[in-house]
Amino acid sequence: MLGTLTDKMTALLSKLGGARKLTEANIAEAVSEVRLALLEADVSYSVAKQLVKQIKEKAVGDTLIKSVTPGQQFIKIVHEELVALMGGDEAGIELKGAPTVIMLCGLQGAGKTTQCAKLARYLLKEHGTKKILIAACDLQRPAAVQQLSLLGEQIGVPVYVESGQLNPVVVAKNAFLKAKSDGYDILIIDTAGRLHIDEALMSQLEEIKKATSPHEVLFVANATTGQDAVNIATEFNRRIAITGSILTMLDGNTRGGAAISIREATGKPLKFEGIGEKIDDIQIFNPTSMADRILGMGDTINLVKKAKEHIDEEDAKELDKKIRSATFTYEDYLKQIQSIRKMGSLKALLGMLPGMSALKELDIQENEFFSIAAIIQSMTVGERTSKDKLSVPRRKRIAKGSGTSIEDVNKLVKSFEQAQQFFKKMPNKKQLEKMMGGSQWR
Repeated sequence: MLGTLTDKMTALLSKLGGARKLTEANIAEAVSEVRLALLEADVSYSVAKQLVKQIKEKAVGDTLIKSVTPGQQFIKIVHEELVALMGGDEAGIELKGAPTVIMLCGLQGAGKTTQCAKLARYLLKEHGTKKILIAACDLQRPAAVQQLSLLGEQIGVPVYVESGQLNPVVVAKNAFLKAKSDGYDILIIDTAGRLHIDEALMSQLEEIKKATSPHEVLFVANATTGQDAVNIATEFNRRIAITGSILTMLDGNTRGGAAISIREATGKPLKFEGIGEKIDDIQIFNPTSMADRILGMGDTINLVKKAKEHIDEEDAKELDKKIRSATFTYEDYLKQIQSIRKMGSLKALLGMLPGMSALKELDIQENEFFSIAAIIQSMTVGERTSKDKLSVPRRKRIAKGSGTSIEDVNKLVKSFEQAQQFFKKMPNKKQLEKMMGGSQWR
């Protein structure tokens, strides 16, 4: 994600790396490139102008730290200003009221309906004992109610639907009454969108808000919309007073300017970001994490969160010992692949590791996991534990037993050797936490 912006920002570090000190001349040149990169990434002009002004003032007035290069110090300043611009700290949802009412709004195509289910799934994982109800109030888009019902069934959350009802305000009000009478802790309201802002849409949202008194009004913005997303968010905030935003489509090659601009333009925090198509692909928006990604520093913050969620600590300690002592086997390889796969795609995870972009060519495709499992399970105990060398006759036998080809087995052997190198270089938990807490960028 954020390819162009990240490329331009990281190029600045290389350019300033040879400079012996920060001067007004090289600062002015660097600031000019920052401005251009921001505008090309669809950051609004006013936001870009204010940001570069603050960067320049800070860089010119900063005393050079002896332990870092001029380039590193400049990027540190850019990082700090980006974090401040996007809100500084995480801003999640505070559950209060009986029930807590969360209303999602935005234009058609932003992904509101999907985000309702993703948000419900996220809240279930974070607060497992909470009862959640989703209200299907998008009666404008064909099949929106059916889509939400299917998503609700998928995550085990009931969806309130009124067949034949044409007034979304009535549906929202009745859903609120049901949530209250049936003891639901959280009510998430899906609302209709339009292809563009119009009076009918805004009036309807105002009425739904009045009928349900939501604690959170979250504007759902498609990150690929660019500067338009900022203008739309500003208008939604003016009319219905949003409390925050959810940014979707951040997993693509979006220019990402909306992520930097919306918070500054509305004065309301970015609360969540959609990072993929799966129902679990939603996470709290973290300004430091986003600044890290923009500047090509990986995303150790969310990597640590994923690791804590999907990898058992005792298993991880045992595996780390095996990797460091060179006793890592094919069985360990399969187990580790399965654990990592739960965290997301391998390419996405590699992109979260600082300085690990060269390993994106790791010779494993996402659809090869079943073949890998079959091949390893066709090995003898000696072969799985690397005690018996995988000779050509053995490889032929394994291929036949697993229903694969000798080429597939050879590919696995090569991948296994690459993985051994990869896992040796991969930071352990303590190193990742050090990156998060002790980095010069924090």
